[in-house]
Amino acid sequence: MAEEAADDVTAAAEIPGVDEISSSDNIRQIANIPKFGGFASEGAYNSDLAFQGNYVFAGNYEGFNVFDVSDPTSPEVVSQVVCSGSQGDPSVFGNLLFLAVDAPRSNDSCSSTSASSALESSWEGIRIFDISDKANPRYIKSVRTDCGSHTQTLVPSKDGKSVYVYIQSYGPSNGAFYCKPPHDKISIVKVPLDNPTSAAVVATPVLFPGTTGAGSTSGCHDITAYPELDLAAGACMGDGVLFDISDRENPVVLSQVRDTNFAFWHSATFNNTGTKVVFTDELGGGSSAICTSSYRTNQGADAIYDIVGSGADRELVFRSYFKIPRLNTTLENCVAHNGSLIPAMGRDIMVQAWYQGGISVIDFTDSANPVEIAYWERGPLSETRRILGGAWSTYYHNGYIYSNDIQKGLDVLKLDDPRTNNARAFSFAELNVQTQPSYPACTTVLSTRQNGGLTVSSGVTCLDGATVNGAIKVAPGAGLIAFDSTLNGSLHAAGASVVSIVESRVNGSVDAIGATVRDSEVSGSVRTS
Repeated sequence: MAEEAADDVTAAAEIPGVDEISSSDNIRQIANIPKFGGFASEGAYNSDLAFQGNYVFAGNYEGFNVFDVSDPTSPEVVSQVVCSGSQGDPSVFGNLLFLAVDAPRSNDSCSSTSASSALESSWEGIRIFDISDKANPRYIKSVRTDCGSHTQTLVPSKDGKSVYVYIQSYGPSNGAFYCKPPHDKISIVKVPLDNPTSAAVVATPVLFPGTTGAGSTSGCHDITAYPELDLAAGACMGDGVLFDISDRENPVVLSQVRDTNFAFWHSATFNNTGTKVVFTDELGGGSSAICTSSYRTNQGADAIYDIVGSGADRELVFRSYFKIPRLNTTLENCVAHNGSLIPAMGRDIMVQAWYQGGISVIDFTDSANPVEIAYWERGPLSETRRILGGAWSTYYHNGYIYSNDIQKGLDVLKLDDPRTNNARAFSFAELNVQTQPSYPACTTVLSTRQNGGLTVSSGVTCLDGATVNGAIKVAPGAGLIAFDSTLNGSLHAAGASVVSIVESRVNGSVDAIGATVRDSEVSGSVRTS
């Protein structure tokens, strides 16, 4: 007991004070936009994030903000839409924004007020906005769903004509009109892209028929889809679940796991190859101080699972836990929360929010031995009372980390680490973290000098700080990605799966139809189209 007390004193001395910042040397804040306008009050909680081009869509219990981050060091406010209804998690798809509402409202309008769930006239579900004009988003449609929409996940249809919205909700009550138990289902809304105002619920699949989980008959909290692999990972209250979503309207459970150390399965993140899932446990519901010496390192933590087997026989196999190694005060709500994959070459790395525990960057390449490689956190919001705050969602997008802090607003951070800098080689036109995209998987990573040129005959060769002396040829079906590299010779590719030159120099010509050349210097001719 004496040794534990000594450790607590040491840890407490390292906790930053009110409004102080503590971080590792490889990460720094480069911008912040405080809460403002209709979201300025303490009770207007910031929530989830979505991305499209140079725009960030930041959710709030009172609506959403649109920011222009063309210059990440100086974000600009484009618009604020006040449209009350918690949690206000946004997702974007083309010219559409979807906003989750998980609290009964008097009606579906943006001027609605809180209402009793017992009333037939009450409304909760999903709101749809036209965001073709980012400065003036336009509310065009609502869809009521049973128990509302706590979170939502977009899954494009296979024919490209529609997008499905998987609606996750929970908390049924016998007294509720639209939210009665049992509730082991999700709602699936189909949105025709040529007529989004005809969006409607097309399926309400019961995911766990005849079962009683640790959070029995109460639904899923969050689902992360990996449409390219026809997979989804569900954090379903008392269960972690792997789904086959080949049939978009009929998800099929492949594997279902439970863990006595997990109190509330909250969210999930795949690795790029779809062979691992990181699940989070939101012990205490997000409002409790779980990062203190009163809780074990496997409580309120991440659990990392490998996906083993193939086809219908795939299953989740536990490998390890991860929890931030720093202690917080008892006045700071802290527990594992929302994060995203960082597209690092040849590694599995993610960034994650821990409420007032701050931001953590985790390398889980070895799924049995995850390692924190960076962190950034603020001190408590008060010395006298617990104020709900901290990082709600923290995601990596096109070279920067964006974090929506419940009280402090939008933070932009820059991570400078040799293990993750090469992630800048990959960019996404659109990102909803719960709809996980893929990026080219490196089969070979070269970081040294290569004399005599290079021929890529198969797979994807990634150059990270490499120098190639001689011509480079990429065979049909193969790929090349160069980041922070020098190519002393011409590059030729025909029918390649991918060719991307980022923050590099080519002393020669580039002849590669469909190639991306970004933030690079090329001394010779360039033919990419």
